Amino acid sequence: MNILLIGSGGREHALARSLSVSPHCSKLFIAPGNPGTAQHGTNVSLDVTDHQAVIEFCRVMAIGFVVVGPEAPLVAGLVDDLTAAGIKTFGPSRAAAQLEGSKAFTKDLCAEFNIPTAAYRRFTDAEAAKTYVRNYGVPIVVKADGLAAGKGVVVAMSFEDAENAIDMMIGGGLGAAGAEVVIEAFLDGEEASFFALCDGTTAIPFGTAQDHKRVFDGDEGPNTGGMGAYSPAAILNPELQARVIAEIIEPTLKGMASRGTPYKGILYAGLMLTKDGPQLIEYNARLGDPETQVLLPRLNSDLVEAFLAACDGKLNTVSLTWSDKAALTVVMAAKGYPGSVEKGSEIRGLDKAEMLDDVIVFHAGTKQDGDRIVANGGRVLNVTALGKTITDAQAKAYEAVSKIDWPSGFCRRDIGWRAVERERG
Repeated sequence: MNILLIGSGGREHALARSLSVSPHCSKLFIAPGNPGTAQHGTNVSLDVTDHQAVIEFCRVMAIGFVVVGPEAPLVAGLVDDLTAAGIKTFGPSRAAAQLEGSKAFTKDLCAEFNIPTAAYRRFTDAEAAKTYVRNYGVPIVVKADGLAAGKGVVVAMSFEDAENAIDMMIGGGLGAAGAEVVIEAFLDGEEASFFALCDGTTAIPFGTAQDHKRVFDGDEGPNTGGMGAYSPAAILNPELQARVIAEIIEPTLKGMASRGTPYKGILYAGLMLTKDGPQLIEYNARLGDPETQVLLPRLNSDLVEAFLAACDGKLNTVSLTWSDKAALTVVMAAKGYPGSVEKGSEIRGLDKAEMLDDVIVFHAGTKQDGDRIVANGGRVLNVTALGKTITDAQAKAYEAVSKIDWPSGFCRRDIGWRAVERERG
């Protein structure tokens, strides 16, 4: 069948690579894609916010299956409109995507269905929010309710930080996303990510990962969309994974189904592993970025078959197999990220990096300029390596980074440090 993939980032390059090798894929189109996705299919200039234009493209090009990568089209209801037009589409409905689109929605769901998560309060008034923080104490977490491209969470270690975050969000610094804020208790523990593939009633594990949100080495600096990741996350042992499914994923699926909004697609649970067990920090309604870049290279099963089974409610017939290898990805970002960055700087040496064994360079924010590849965003490249261990994958990834000639870029030099420490004992 012909497949259309929606998106343009590193996640979509990784998805394109896996979708294109499926025997079910005749032709792969990516809208709008990037120079990396063009290696695996045909990029098309399509306004994905114009749902009718997407539907018309699918009809003209005989698209049999659509995979939606990013969160914004999901929250905007692209899956609903394509499905209504008779086009099979992978991803949650607009109503189900509220699990990512509204943190307040998710927290209320957790409260109703006894899903372990941090205590919280919701506010639309800045002064009321600040009064609550002053009475509650710090550290405390301030979150914008809506989509904020990974920039809507502030872990405030002081009252000043908390109040500045509240003023910024409710004051319009994140647009409509911050009109309401969720203020949460600070959870102490280690973060990890658990992915589940869902068909409305059944969920099967889709891998584990840990990412690095802070921009600088040693987990310093502001939060970003993610500066690197590795998989598997050894800290999520089989016992903990079973608890996550039983205490968090399955009650969520049952709760969503009971509300008449069954969840189909990838459910990405950001977790805090506390002394009392796993607690939900947040949900994403799609594969993570850069976690996809370490999950999919480890997947041995046919991705199209798995996604189709989720759409058709047949996940109870699916068993996924994974490589024994570990994967690690290093994000190369433009200097200035997560603030303003300059676009257009040339990137050389990508071919040298990819000549190394078990190395894949996923394009995230790049652009083709004649025969040159230039930076066209904040997070620009995901340099990914496979290895027998995280330590091995880390060494390969940084060797590949050293082959890339991009003076206008930077990366963290300690991706995977927790896992490496564990492996060293």
